[in-house]
Amino acid sequence: MVQVRTVGIDLAKNVFQLHGVDRNGRTVLRKRLTREKLSAFMANLPRCLVGMEACGSAHYWAREFGKLGHEVKLINPKFVKAYVKSDKSDQNDAEGICEAVTRPSMRFVPVKTPEQQDLLALHRVRAQLVKTRTALANQMRGLLAERGIVVGKGLARLRAALPLIMEDQQGLLGGLMRELVAEISERLRLHEERIKRYDGEIARRCAQDERCQRLVAVEGIGPLAATAMVAAVGDARQFNTGRELAAWLGIVPRQRQSGNREVRLGISKRGDRYLRTLLIHGARAVVNVAERRGDARGVWLSRIKHKQRGGANLAAVALANKNARVLWALLTRKERYRPATLVAGAQVATSVRLQPDNAVAPRAARKGAPAQPSRHALARLCPAQSESANTAPAPSSKVRNRRGGGKR
Repeated sequence: MVQVRTVGIDLAKNVFQLHGVDRNGRTVLRKRLTREKLSAFMANLPRCLVGMEACGSAHYWAREFGKLGHEVKLINPKFVKAYVKSDKSDQNDAEGICEAVTRPSMRFVPVKTPEQQDLLALHRVRAQLVKTRTALANQMRGLLAERGIVVGKGLARLRAALPLIMEDQQGLLGGLMRELVAEISERLRLHEERIKRYDGEIARRCAQDERCQRLVAVEGIGPLAATAMVAAVGDARQFNTGRELAAWLGIVPRQRQSGNREVRLGISKRGDRYLRTLLIHGARAVVNVAERRGDARGVWLSRIKHKQRGGANLAAVALANKNARVLWALLTRKERYRPATLVAGAQVATSVRLQPDNAVAPRAARKGAPAQPSRHALARLCPAQSESANTAPAPSSKVRNRRGGGKR
């Protein structure tokens, strides 16, 4: 009997397609199995390389096949598409997976542990509750607006206005509408209680995990982002550098390059949207207080916020990118976070709004008041960063930046 060296499995709910090849790449196995027979068949199969797409139930089957002694590798489905010949079918998909898993340059998805999946499930359930709560609040605002009652944005305003709305002293609500508003208010209250309960569970797990405790020391990283990062990437050793992790999260610029011409666009927004959202929202909180910080990071954020196009949004994405690289270093090297050092005179530089060098001076400055610090003043306050900025190579005239209508 010819020994099977590589098997590609097209996963499904009830019917699975297998395609196997020998050491020379010749097809020696084509089989269609049900869920009940798959485990028994793989147990009787000699140890081999098993490839599957990273889709629903893939991590479960990867752990099960790993217990049987097989080497299991998961592939992103978009990387398998190039190896699928002819039309799409279960058999062609299994054959494409079998071929893609043998490529030496292929990128694989690490198999998640049950603990990681449990923590990710906790985040998914909480996110769904938050989404439903927002939908209920918007629906209530829309219904009340039809009766001439307008409530400002935010759950706090809606929560504060509900008692007065239910009193209905002006008689704007009918009996049926009052019952509907009361029922939606009760559903909102239940959702908020469940969200608080999940927040407490996430905070408890964050306090018990030593890795999460190292991550929350970073500015802009809280229990939500820390636990989500640990659940998604584990020890992050599947990424060679922090830049790869940032690219996987989709917070790096997209590029189009041909010959000597290179065009840089906005961020790619690839990878996990939930995790990227947590990093960027956490960075926004840091950007809002950047001008009151006296360290090098605060000066750097203030420069981006007031000197470049994009303002606070660009600074938040830049900080999220930096935090992603820092988190990779903390997870892979198992080190403690070292906060940015204070910069002499940085409080003076960050206590006022920075303006471009060619901006018109304010009226108080034109009458003799001290002018606001310029780029050269910041360079004297933060020589380490200014030296790195001055030594950076000048951009080529062929490079274009279309993010926010930058220089051409």
